[in-house]
Amino acid sequence: MMRTIAHLQNACTLVVITVVLAMAGIPTQAQVDPHFTQYYVYPSWLNPALTGAFDGSYRVSGIYRNQWGNVSVPYSTPGVSADFTTDKNLNVGVSMLRQTAGDGGYSYTTAYGNVAYTGVRFGANENKRLVFGMQIGLIQRRFDPNKLRFGDQWNPVMGYSAANPTTDVINARTNAVFDAGVGVLYFDAEPGKKANIFAGLSASHITRPADKFHSFNDARMPMRVTAHAGVRINVNDRTSIVPNALYLMQGSARETMLGAYVQSRLSMNTDLMLGANYRFSDAVTPFVGFTLNNTMFSVSYDVNTSDLGRLVKGTNSFEISLTLIGRKTTKTPEVEFVCPRL
Repeated sequence: MMRTIAHLQNACTLVVITVVLAMAGIPTQAQVDPHFTQYYVYPSWLNPALTGAFDGSYRVSGIYRNQWGNVSVPYSTPGVSADFTTDKNLNVGVSMLRQTAGDGGYSYTTAYGNVAYTGVRFGANENKRLVFGMQIGLIQRRFDPNKLRFGDQWNPVMGYSAANPTTDVINARTNAVFDAGVGVLYFDAEPGKKANIFAGLSASHITRPADKFHSFNDARMPMRVTAHAGVRINVNDRTSIVPNALYLMQGSARETMLGAYVQSRLSMNTDLMLGANYRFSDAVTPFVGFTLNNTMFSVSYDVNTSDLGRLVKGTNSFEISLTLIGRKTTKTPEVEFVCPRL
């Protein structure tokens, strides 16, 4: 038993060290990963330690983002995830995401499996939780060069013609690589408190997958490091306010988001969520959500505040999401806690 505990402690220490090293080792490259405004709906993409962090037996989430509809082929990003709680201090989950964009048939597809260790608990009733998560899977990127137009296919008299041959030769059209990520989460699950704090840190692409589409043969995909935090403030037994924050960095890209939402119980089985986020130097995002029994539906819309809004002729981005939580028929003290919903 003592040897098992020692192994778990060593594994937890390794996760923390890996996250810290990831933060220190990010090269100067551009962000390549998709991102979501409703990041709290798609937790496996945000932090693998959030796997199973809900009050129930299983959770299935779907999200769809459409960005810049005036572009001929706009960014389209659907994602789906499922995670499951167990009574063995381990939660498990799976997720898939696919982003498509551009006339060249570009696509970015991921498939991951997640596991989270939930056995680190402390406090008077063990309601303070420290969770360690890991994520492994595949990333596939591809495009169709036959859909691209090259400079030497233009004729100064006739203009562009697909019949004109091109000297540009593209050998790599698809690339599939192994990928892994880690994360840690702290949250206060004690019921009846005025305020419950949660915070997490995650690092994606810790294996530094090869980027075969880069002009340099030894190019690697930059790590993505995400810090997120918030606090659930219980105004009364029907209403809560949840200020939250997100900071993401990948290569030379940075994203900082602050926001808050109000959740109010309209009836025994219905909740209303209203809020907004502000993504610094980018967009303001109002959103609304409804919870009916164990199902939550929400919609958000990005209103660009930067020059990008003019470039895309005022068409911004919208997201819709749907989450279903399956609950045990008989509740036990094990699942009576305040979820770290973001």
